[in-house]
Amino acid sequence: MTNDRLQACADNGLNCAVSACSPPVFGHSPPCGETKDDPYTREWRDPYDNKVDSIGEKLQPLPFRNGDGATILGPQNDARQRQNPDMIRPPSTDHGDMKAMRWSFADSHVRIEEGGWTRQTTTRELGTSVQLAGVNMRLDEGVIRELHWHKEAEWAYVLEGEVRISTIDTDGGYFMDDLKKGDLWYFPSGFPHSLQGLGPNGTEFLLIFDDGGFSEESTFLLTDWLAHTPKSVLGENFGLKPQVFKNLPGEKYIFQGSIPGPLKDEEPRGKAIKKSQLNFTHKMLDQEPIHSSGGLVRITDSTNFPISKTVASAHLEIAPGALREMHWHPNADEWSFFIRGRARVTVFGAQGTARTFDYTAGDVGIVPQNMGHFVENLSDDEPLEMLEIFHADQFQDFSLFQWLGETPKRMVADHLFAGDKEAGEKFLKAIDSAEKDPIKDTLS
Repeated sequence: MTNDRLQACADNGLNCAVSACSPPVFGHSPPCGETKDDPYTREWRDPYDNKVDSIGEKLQPLPFRNGDGATILGPQNDARQRQNPDMIRPPSTDHGDMKAMRWSFADSHVRIEEGGWTRQTTTRELGTSVQLAGVNMRLDEGVIRELHWHKEAEWAYVLEGEVRISTIDTDGGYFMDDLKKGDLWYFPSGFPHSLQGLGPNGTEFLLIFDDGGFSEESTFLLTDWLAHTPKSVLGENFGLKPQVFKNLPGEKYIFQGSIPGPLKDEEPRGKAIKKSQLNFTHKMLDQEPIHSSGGLVRITDSTNFPISKTVASAHLEIAPGALREMHWHPNADEWSFFIRGRARVTVFGAQGTARTFDYTAGDVGIVPQNMGHFVENLSDDEPLEMLEIFHADQFQDFSLFQWLGETPKRMVADHLFAGDKEAGEKFLKAIDSAEKDPIKDTLS
């Protein structure tokens, strides 16, 4: 390692220790040439393209792979490179010109309002996000996202805090509910609604819209509509004199409101008022999870949240070092949101094309419909939490493990191990159960 790189590593608080011995071979202890904690060297050898957690291990990635590559002499964004080690040193299996499948909300423009903010990821930010768009929004205590509606359906996951939602259905039935972390709501296209932050910290949530070209700027706002309607018509519509509307505000969008009381005290009253027969909310994290060997899975779609006709989702808790198994989705693109931890994903696009992307908390990932992929927890010490979201009424996936386990063994062996009988026998034994295990424990 050069003196310049040693100094640069030290300046960034990274592990840059060196030792003098023969070149390392992956899987042998201890690797030599440089410490086993720094595989980004010309001497390092890893024929199996193992993961490297550059953030957890405090490493600075460089484009070296199995003796090839060189240092970077020009300007560098060290922090971004540590977040994306498989961009700097892609696995040897990556190939082709696949489009970008990763975006970070940290790179999205933030619209700041009174007591809150919002930012979005759409086709304008991430061109491959064609089926769904995402909005990250924050409302402080009592802060209101004003009464509005959209052309698109709206699905939401509460990331932190508490929020009150309200809407009406097409029969005039009202619905109100208070939600906490891990809860969902869904408003079909055109259904009017409002949101308000509750409690001392308000709320933050992820909104999903069933059109990648969605824009927050295209929302139908109450104040905007009234401001663009003649006051004489407003008077006629509400049975009041036009003067009543002379001081109407301009667009409010997000604004500080009064602190709400208990839900039961705020429900509308009147002879003609009735409650909706529809349920617009769902407590996702309260579901009994699917227990895999390497984590937990909760699936919410129209089968257990009937109103959610255009958005299906899965919440995954992936244990340290575990793997969301190799799979694909036959009915929709996957729009992933990473809540905590660090992940590696390789997307296989057929025609010899594959590309690996790395994700951290706050990142968005896209996997187009039917493209094979996995999600690997980069850390062997910290859990990974993420959402898989789809423009579909039901969650569907195919497991590579299950498919091969339920295919005639002779055919599988002919495909993969015709020239290696011993390896073939081991493989066939491994898949014999054909048991689907969505998140696989790899450390034990």
